[in-house]
Amino acid sequence: MLDKIIQFSIKNKFVILLFTLVLLAWGSYSVKQLPLDALPDVTNNQVQILTTAPTLAAQEVEQLITYPLEQSVKTIPKVIELRSISRFGLSVVTVVFKDDVDIYWAREQIFQRLAEAKENIPKYDGSPELAPISTGLGDIYQYDVYAKKGYEDKYDAVKLRTIQDWIIIPQLQGIEGVAEVSTWGGKLKQYEIAVNPNTLNSLGVTITEIFDALEKNNQNTGGAYIEKDQYAFFIRGVGMATGIKDLENVVVKNRNGAPVLVRDVATVREGIALRYGASTKDGKGEIVCGLALMLKGENSSAVVERVKEKMIQINKTLPEGVVAEAFIDRGKLVDNAIGTVTKKLIGRCINCNFCTDIIFR
Repeated sequence: MLDKIIQFSIKNKFVILLFTLVLLAWGSYSVKQLPLDALPDVTNNQVQILTTAPTLAAQEVEQLITYPLEQSVKTIPKVIELRSISRFGLSVVTVVFKDDVDIYWAREQIFQRLAEAKENIPKYDGSPELAPISTGLGDIYQYDVYAKKGYEDKYDAVKLRTIQDWIIIPQLQGIEGVAEVSTWGGKLKQYEIAVNPNTLNSLGVTITEIFDALEKNNQNTGGAYIEKDQYAFFIRGVGMATGIKDLENVVVKNRNGAPVLVRDVATVREGIALRYGASTKDGKGEIVCGLALMLKGENSSAVVERVKEKMIQINKTLPEGVVAEAFIDRGKLVDNAIGTVTKKLIGRCINCNFCTDIIFR
């Protein structure tokens, strides 16, 4: 049989050469369609449950959050491992499933159990959430947001973080294959209400009343509609606070017929959330960094290319003087790895001389 194949190949040189070229073209096309990556992803089939409780110590996190969550997910079928970490202000429960389990089915099972677990977790202790569908090797694209030279005074760490959260992230989250976009660095803007204890006591106001007043007086409501002639007028109650003055004018309670406002018992000001770290660039000041996580099972090369194309469009929408620039790009690592393998294959093909022998024999 082997002799016949050899004889046929010798007698039909051009047919074999044409067949070889077709195989090369087919192989090149297949290589481009393969989900290539620089590193093999060996992460098991797992789902993580994250809960933040900034006011609780590790012991309370274990007792009030981690333990109820573990008890709720133990009854899920096809679970092979259950582990958890309880730290100050953070609970992480990892549920590992069998390799043949669909990740979306697994997340749905856990999501159903979370409703039961939330009943056993105090409301002030945080709300459990599922981690994004990504792995430890899902970090494919990192970038920094900074102000150009001459604009440093115009864009501080608060404004850079605001640009990242409200301009860049919403656009990156819509990219196919991106599971989540995380942020670190900068200063998260928030409104702070600093109460005066002496004033509270003199006016007979409690902290609870301030919380309730702010919650009830910071929302929009609807009132159906009114028909008049051929028109319909929709009724809205606009009460959403838009700044410091709106918060200052919130009525806390009535005292002897006179309203007690927030500004009468507290000082409203702009502030920042509690910080655990910062990001700098070249030692020239603070910046904001972003991280794009790839969806589990996606082609990292294709996802990175989509992110890079989107970043070009995003930079056009940023305020003058602000730039978003990549400093870690998984696509470059993949290209270098492919280039190295390609060179080795070409070198072996040149040294083979199989095709030449067939043609000129």
